Amino acid sequence: MAKSDENCSVQLIDGDGGFNVDGIDSFIKDVKLGECGLSYAVVSIMGPQSSGKSTLLNNLFGTNFREMDAFKGRSQTTKGIWLARCAGIEPCTLVMDLEGTDGRERGEDDTAFEKQSALFALAVSDIVLINMWCHDIGREQAANKPLLKTVFQVMMRLFSPRKTTLMFVIRDKTRTPLENLEPVLREDVQKIWDSVPKPHAHKDTPLSEFFNVEVTALSSYEEKEEQFKEQVANLRQRFFHSIAPGGLAGDRRGVVPASGFSFSAQQIWKVIKENRDLDLPAHKVMVATVRCEEIANEKFAWFASNQDWLSLEEEVQSGPVQGFGKKLSSIIDTCLSEYDAEATFFDEGVRSAKRVQLEEKLLQLVQPAFQSLLGHIRSGTFDNFKEAFDKALNEGEGFSSAASNCSQTYMAIFDTECAGAIIEQANWDTSRIRDKLRRDIDAHVATIRADKLSELSAHLEKKLKEALSGPVEALLDGANNETWPAIRKLLQRETESAISELSKGLVGYDMDEKTKEKMVTSLENYAKGVVESKTREEAGRVLIRMKDRFSTLFSHDADSMPRVWTGKEDIRAITKTARSASLKLLSVMAALRLDEDDSGEIDNTLSSALLNVSNSSNTKDRSIVATDPLASSSWEKVSPTQTLISPVQCKSIWRQFKVETEYTVSQAIAAQEASKRNNNWLPPPWAIAAMVILGFNEFMTLLRNPLYLGVIFVLYLLAKALWVQLDVSGQFSNGLLPGLLSLSSTFVPTVMNLLKKLAEEGQQRPTTSDPQSNPAITSKRIRNSSSNDMTSTASSAVTETEAGAEYTSGSKED
Repeated sequence: MAKSDENCSVQLIDGDGGFNVDGIDSFIKDVKLGECGLSYAVVSIMGPQSSGKSTLLNNLFGTNFREMDAFKGRSQTTKGIWLARCAGIEPCTLVMDLEGTDGRERGEDDTAFEKQSALFALAVSDIVLINMWCHDIGREQAANKPLLKTVFQVMMRLFSPRKTTLMFVIRDKTRTPLENLEPVLREDVQKIWDSVPKPHAHKDTPLSEFFNVEVTALSSYEEKEEQFKEQVANLRQRFFHSIAPGGLAGDRRGVVPASGFSFSAQQIWKVIKENRDLDLPAHKVMVATVRCEEIANEKFAWFASNQDWLSLEEEVQSGPVQGFGKKLSSIIDTCLSEYDAEATFFDEGVRSAKRVQLEEKLLQLVQPAFQSLLGHIRSGTFDNFKEAFDKALNEGEGFSSAASNCSQTYMAIFDTECAGAIIEQANWDTSRIRDKLRRDIDAHVATIRADKLSELSAHLEKKLKEALSGPVEALLDGANNETWPAIRKLLQRETESAISELSKGLVGYDMDEKTKEKMVTSLENYAKGVVESKTREEAGRVLIRMKDRFSTLFSHDADSMPRVWTGKEDIRAITKTARSASLKLLSVMAALRLDEDDSGEIDNTLSSALLNVSNSSNTKDRSIVATDPLASSSWEKVSPTQTLISPVQCKSIWRQFKVETEYTVSQAIAAQEASKRNNNWLPPPWAIAAMVILGFNEFMTLLRNPLYLGVIFVLYLLAKALWVQLDVSGQFSNGLLPGLLSLSSTFVPTVMNLLKKLAEEGQQRPTTSDPQSNPAITSKRIRNSSSNDMTSTASSAVTETEAGAEYTSGSKED
């Protein structure tokens, strides 16, 4: 027993479990415990070895328990149970320092003393301090949970209920607030209590009937010594008057007087030592639990580092592995067999439970590789299916037949490969992956089906467009009464041809009649749409088409030769015929007639309103405007959707057409009048008669003097040559004033040119010949020259006339 001036301590129970009767009696005498009666409290502390229990008690209660020397290493300091009195605390408070649990000196197999000392402390003490490190919260052994469970179970059976305060002292507190740590501890204590089998008498007894649970936390003694001491000083205050009502101690029911403390403690320890049931859960089970878990961890580590497993895991990342399931099952079976061999002598229940846990951990480890393998099998099977399916279609096999055969074949291949990947120890379901493969195959088949049908429809639509667009345009360009019947016949023929080709293309798709009918209807609608679109396009250019037709018919004759306006043509009749043909083009394009033909009514309406207009338009009565058949936005008996050009638009187009073609008509009339003037250049008969009567005397004078006739003849030849050279008739065909201006600018050059030719002819004669001595020869040469010039001039005139006609016929387009 150690003594000092302020306190003393005694070893109540030695390390071998011997109770120190003499020592306790001497201690009670020294501290005068017998004089306290019931005014005393007993505080004990338990916890892991070298966790600072003695240090805490010395600082908290001023005791002098032996503390561990850190410089000598960590080892057992307190052996057995030591007892001391607190210094300066009232009422008298006894402190028991229990040997630390989990010490290496006793080993893992000798835990009976730990349980006995803990049970003794709970049976004797009013307040039990459970010393634990902050970082040990949540750990099974460090937190003394198994120990508490055993103590709770045995205490209820051995002793009458007595309320004891359990104060958990959390050492080396971290940043985690106490408010977060305390609920965890309270919950753990409650769970331990709920899990303990209870006698029938205490079956419904709550935890609060036996214990008050308190939680406190202290900072690190080595790192924050000042803060530690300050917190300990505050905690010390709670132990003052601990047995008073509401104090830290429990209800103290059944407490023995202080004088009988020694005897009571001795008897309690005796009962604890002799009661073998205190080993529940049995030492064997506890050792089996720890050891089987260690073996399981070793085997799991062995499996995780096994080269065969690592090779399989690496291979499966890049693709399928043949015999994966068999190889992996063998490795797992080897691991479990080695576990069974090493754990065979431990408790069967514990061994089996740990084996199940080991198997679950192994399967969790290999499951990602298994799922990866299934993914590779699925993707590989799907790729092979697509290749085989495309090949079957390219070889001409029917679509539905190819899809069905390939699907069945590759689903069977998938099932075979999945069977080789199954792990014997696992009961994993591969149906989800199989269903995904089935969905992928079905989706691919549906996509290819849609693409093929779309390709077929696109081909037929392109063929229809090529077969309809050009002919429809040509038929509309040559609009007549048979245009729309011809278009309908063309549409029907090409549509039937496309439908026939569609029916042949759908063989092998096993398509239901409803879907097939839908495709046929779509193709028919597309064909109608092509015709309608082309017709609307041509209707948008109807004015240009009308002007082209008018120009062609007006400027060319029945033989398609360009017209030369000679004055004999009936321009009014030609104009009416050309306008009627242009109006026919307008009536044909006014509305769609794919279902029925009402072109006669539209044609009659347009003809009566636009062509057969008499002089009534010049009458004073303007009330006819109110009954204009074209003053409407729709045609009678024609739906708005079939209307291409409304009556109002037709009237506007016709007005613009007339304005733009009037210039061509006026040019033709002007050309005709100019031609008439060119053909009638001689004076009127009355003027000729007047000239004969009034020029009779001059004529007789010429007859009496033949020389005058020769002079006049020469002058005639000169005048004729000048007439031809100057093209007088051609110059005056464009008008009097332009003719005079043109002649005035060309007269002198023409005369000079004529004299130059005469001079050249004179130089070519022999020098002995006198050109002046033979007027007949001179006259003949002049006549020949004039004749050549006339021929050249006439040719030029014809060319100009044709050019004028061509210009007239092309003036509309310009």
